[in-house]
Amino acid sequence: MRPSIFLHLKKRLLCTAMLSTLALTGCQIESSTTTTATQQPSVSDASHYQSIIDAAQGKPSMDVLRVYISQEPLLTDPAQHQANIDSLWLMLTQMKPEQIQGIEADENILLGWVDLLDIYQNNKDDPEALRTGIDDWKTRYPHNPGAKNLPTALVQGTITKVGANPRIALFLPMSGQGQVFGQAIMQGFLDAQKGLPSSPVSQASTAPAASQGSGNDVLDQIYQEVSATVNENANTEVASSTVSIDAVPTNTQSVKVFDTQGKAMPQLVAQATSEGYNLIVGPLLKSDVQAIAQMNAPVNILALNELDANQLQPRANLCYFSLSPEDEAKNAANQMRLEGKQMPLVLVPASPFGDRIAKAFAEEWQAKGGGTALMQTFGSTASLKESINRGQGIRMTGTPINVATQGVEQANGSIDAVYIVATRDELTLVKPMIEMAISSRQRPALYASSRSNQGNSNADYRFEMEGVKFSEVPLLAGANNNLRKQAQGKVNNDYSLFRLYAMGIDAWSLANNYDNLQNNGQFRVNGASGMLSVHENCVIYRELPWLQFKQGQVKPAQ
Repeated sequence: MRPSIFLHLKKRLLCTAMLSTLALTGCQIESSTTTTATQQPSVSDASHYQSIIDAAQGKPSMDVLRVYISQEPLLTDPAQHQANIDSLWLMLTQMKPEQIQGIEADENILLGWVDLLDIYQNNKDDPEALRTGIDDWKTRYPHNPGAKNLPTALVQGTITKVGANPRIALFLPMSGQGQVFGQAIMQGFLDAQKGLPSSPVSQASTAPAASQGSGNDVLDQIYQEVSATVNENANTEVASSTVSIDAVPTNTQSVKVFDTQGKAMPQLVAQATSEGYNLIVGPLLKSDVQAIAQMNAPVNILALNELDANQLQPRANLCYFSLSPEDEAKNAANQMRLEGKQMPLVLVPASPFGDRIAKAFAEEWQAKGGGTALMQTFGSTASLKESINRGQGIRMTGTPINVATQGVEQANGSIDAVYIVATRDELTLVKPMIEMAISSRQRPALYASSRSNQGNSNADYRFEMEGVKFSEVPLLAGANNNLRKQAQGKVNNDYSLFRLYAMGIDAWSLANNYDNLQNNGQFRVNGASGMLSVHENCVIYRELPWLQFKQGQVKPAQ
């Protein structure tokens, strides 16, 4: 604590104000911060400031603090702003009281930071008092960069643990185009709060699967699926092996749903925290997740979408859970490695979406000790039909997938496994086109994503897909058929929404285990959307079971 030093600074400010009142008209004192603002430093100035910071090698000093303050207005990227603020705060907290001297009365930004340090040191053991002190500080220093973006470490000090009975604010689109997604997730979430139905003793049953989709984003993909109503129940019986869904915590804690459609995240977060909610589950749309992540909000958050890897930052109050198609691609790479495959080809749509999937597969393949993976693209359904009418197959050639990995050997030999990311209509064309182009002795094993699996698969289709393996969420893979029947009624038998319902169930489970997620490599939950674990930056990873078309039936993959 440093009350005596800060009291001295306040006295200096008071004396300065009195002297200014008595000063002759026209006398002015220019501050260093004002000069900096009016001169509008250039990029070369920013480089100069950074060189001073680098030369200091983290050694705390008032001069370096001033450099951080001078550098801040030059930064345009939000991540750079936050990094600058975090570095300044780290240095300030490392300084001894006797080092914080020689601050001029007109150095308002620096004085603000010192005042914030006093608030932190006097209240760091009381999160509620610290939050109150910070709110008061923001009103007194509205132009301080920290008033908009608090230091990350300081935010962590204001956050209380969620505990066993969290008060949850559910951020979902409940109107507009995203309404159908939000309602499915909400239904799964609220149903899970009451507990899941027990799994029947016999696990052989009819297991539906979600419809096909397309697009670069998971939500865009599902939105296109929703427009087509599925009227035919699935006839595919899936015999369960070891797939299961864990029981979930049950309680009567308050859950309030906030409609995110057309709403600004700062206002919604402020409303939720003012009403006493200590955990936000959501938002769902990627743009809203970006906004809430950049806020550095003083509340625990389980986002229901994932940011790009270069946008993720480690924060003790932010985790990400999504139905990521990249996770499925990683699942496929792992499955192929387990089965001893050596030369995989990823067959994806010719689009940025396909590029993302191929890259995720290749990174996981190489992380598991594989060599170079190959990639090949295909066009629209119409172009595939044209090719098949001309008797043209898909030749298994491909080009190496470029990932930034050192020391990876170039794989040689024939392709022995193909991972196909396609809709059901596309897969119906792609599979025979592969078979047209290769001899029976060289046929590779075929693997497909859940994108190709939907509920109205008839016997003819199942025989056509003979041998194809595909990944699927446990809810749709026979893990708990009583739960599946419950979900079927809640989503009006619309198979395209089953996965989102499963996501809602797992979001509830994760929310009630929130304090166990951060930095916990041992965390595991057998969820409705997959076996859940925690990866870097608190990103929830889903591992899916694999099924296989065999003699007109769907069975667990061998």
